[in-house]
Amino acid sequence: QVQLVESGGGLVPAGGSLRLSCAPSGRTISSSAMAWFRQAPGKEREFVAGMTRSGGGTYYSDFVKGRFTISRDYAKNTVNVQMSSLKPEDTAVYYCALHPGFGPIRRSAREYEFWGQGTQVTVSS
Repeated sequence: QVQLVESGGGLVPAGGSLRLSCAPSGRTISSSAMAWFRQAPGKEREFVAGMTRSGGGTYYSDFVKGRFTISRDYAKNTVNVQMSSLKPEDTAVYYCALHPGFGPIRRSAREYEFWGQGTQVTVSS
């Protein structure tokens, strides 16, 4: 059974940085498409960044492009997102998601089979 565990959330002032990490168990990141989503109160879960199973590239939503960087650590079997120049509007619960299949990047939460429990990121103004 696949389980995802996120870590690294917290409270940070505007302009600060945080690094989130996702550790899947029961499946390797090299055989998975991985993504980060976020959900703010009263809003839908939205795509933040992702990587396809083939690892051919990284993909970002426009609102984080240039500020967030997603990466894989094959040795640790983790997927990380380095978040910089954080803004109050980045405040949300951040979720790691996994899909075992090949194909183009999936930007809809409905397309992912496995989810972590979420980690809170709060950016103060």
